[in-house]
This record gives sequence, structure tokens and C-alpha cells, in this order.
Amino acid sequence: MRPPAQESSAARRLWVLGEPFHALTYFAQEARTAFADAGLTGFWAGYFAGRAAPLGPVGAEVVTAAFGSFAPAFVARRVPGVWATVSPADALTARLAGVDAAVHRVVPGFAGSAAAREAADLARRAAEAADVLGRVLAAANAGSSWPAEPHLVLWQALTTLREHRGDGHLTALLQRDLLGLPALVLSAAAGTTDAEWLQQARGWSPDQWAACAERLTADGLLAGGQLTALGVALRAEVEADTDRLAEGPWAALGTSGCERLAELLVPVREAVVAAGDWPVRNPIGVPDPGVNEDDVVLQVTRARSTG
Repeated sequence: MRPPAQESSAARRLWVLGEPFHALTYFAQEARTAFADAGLTGFWAGYFAGRAAPLGPVGAEVVTAAFGSFAPAFVARRVPGVWATVSPADALTARLAGVDAAVHRVVPGFAGSAAAREAADLARRAAEAADVLGRVLAAANAGSSWPAEPHLVLWQALTTLREHRGDGHLTALLQRDLLGLPALVLSAAAGTTDAEWLQQARGWSPDQWAACAERLTADGLLAGGQLTALGVALRAEVEADTDRLAEGPWAALGTSGCERLAELLVPVREAVVAAGDWPVRNPIGVPDPGVNEDDVVLQVTRARSTG
């Protein structure tokens, strides 16, 4: 039986709408500048220090486990070395400074607006309702201090909620023996993200990728580098479980609260995309709003099989 359509999930819809705003901390030039000003040279030093900072000065093993998709050696080239340059507290300060500067450029007039205050209140309610038991990154971000400015409260809340969703996603992958590289190979086969970009952005070698694809082929999930019907179904199950595990915080807002937050996030997302701060087909793999990824995967698979 096919899982419920993903587009009906409040958790999925709000993740899709909110993720580009969160991702300013990765893709906006202001974020890279703020990390560089703190002494973190290069994109990945800022990425790992900023995202891992809520965990404290942890080592590569913890970061690899918590992030769930990076090659261990790729992480170890930056962690724990970044903590010799900045403290976690300084990294948190830098990431908020970068987001703050980016928001003023990308969404002019949003900071301090009534829309920002309302969105921040709604998102914070959801974040504070999140059950973080067994969700390490969500718990770490939930334990961070709230900033004063509404647009940064919104960013912090959406960050906690996306990490809450991500923690649940890792659980869904782990129980199917897909955690790490297998999930990436299947995502690339589905056409949601470019395989070469994923290899580079997550640190896996072509040999490691090929070996994993061979294993997935033997398991009946791939055939000729394309998803089989079993592979399509398994990915759909993972996404449906991820949505289900992410619903808890959003239930605290109720249907009207979720609808209102979605309404407030639509122009923010559009502004981020229009400014070029949300790269097309980036490694995060978020679908466009209103798109049911199951249908996209099925269409891609059918087109490839008949092409």
C-alpha cells in the first residue's frame, strides 16, 4: 500500500517553506563572511563549526553520527580542528550575525516587521513543543539561548524544527539500513539531487559511491543506476515516516496556526530564492512547494525506463 501523499503533511509543507530561510546560514555570502571574520577559513570550516556548535566542542565521531550523511574522513578534516579557532559560543554568535546580515539584504523590511514577529511567535511555539528525546541535534538547538530580534527568533525556531525533522529522518533511514551513503545514492538515482554534487558535498569517493550502488543493486533497489519499483517504494516509506515523526511540534499550532505560518513563510521563501541564496538542486534535497516527491520519483523512473 502506498504511503499517504506527502503534500498533505503540515510538517513537510512547513519544512519546504522554511528550509531556504534556515539555509541562509550555508549559502548567503554574509554567513560566509561572518564565519571568516571569526577566523573560520573556507566554507566547510564555517559549516561544521556553525551547525555543530550547539553540541559543544565535540569530536568528529559525534558530528559524523549526528549529521548522518557525511563521510567520516571528510568530517575529520575539519572537526575537532575548528574548535582550535573558535569556541562553540563564538561560532553561534557568528552564525546569527551572518543570518542577521543576510536577512536585511535578502528580505528587506522583514526584520522588525509585524509579519516577522507573528511568524517568530508561531514558529517558537512549535519549537518549544518539540519532544527532543532521542533527537540530539534538535535537543542541542532547543537548549540554545533565544535571540532578541523576531527575525532571528524565527530562524532559531525553524533551525530547531528542521534538526528535529532531520533526527527523525535518520531514524527512518537507520531502521532500513540506509543511513549515510545509501540514502544519498538513492536520492541521486531518484533525480532529486545531482550525484556528483552529493559526492563532493558529502565527501564520498567515486569508489565508495560505486560500491554502495552495487550493494543497492544486489538488494533490488537499483537497476542500471535507476530506482526500481522497490527502490521507489522504499524511499516513499522513508519520507512518510519522516513526516510522521516530524508532526508533533506542528500539532501544537493546530491547523490554523500551521496555515498562518505557511502564509507568512511563502514570501520569505520566494525572496530567498529570487536573491539566488537557494541553489537549484542543492544537496539538502528539498522539493518545491506543493510537489509530492513520490510522484516526481515515479515520473522520473518511468521516463528513464522508456527513454
